[in-house]
Amino acid sequence: MAAFLETLTLADAVGSIGALVVVAAYFATQMRMMNSDDLAFPVLNLAGSILIVYSLLQNFNLASMLIESFWILISMIGIVQFFRLRRAR
Repeated sequence: MAAFLETLTLADAVGSIGALVVVAAYFATQMRMMNSDDLAFPVLNLAGSILIVYSLLQNFNLASMLIESFWILISMIGIVQFFRLRRAR
């Protein structure tokens, strides 16, 4: 384990935290601890994806970059939609 931690780069750590944030948000919605209509859901997804993109900029992977780019776009749409619906009420 110590050898693994010695090879862990900052980009790896940041990307791993991002992945944990995205998975935690999804898990929370599945466990009904968070509603996907709440602002927290797209914000957590956006934050997690940005952290993953940081790691991808250090260790590029096209497929992963594509999915994270779409994840960021969809999260931003969700945030805008939240505020539009809130303003309409």
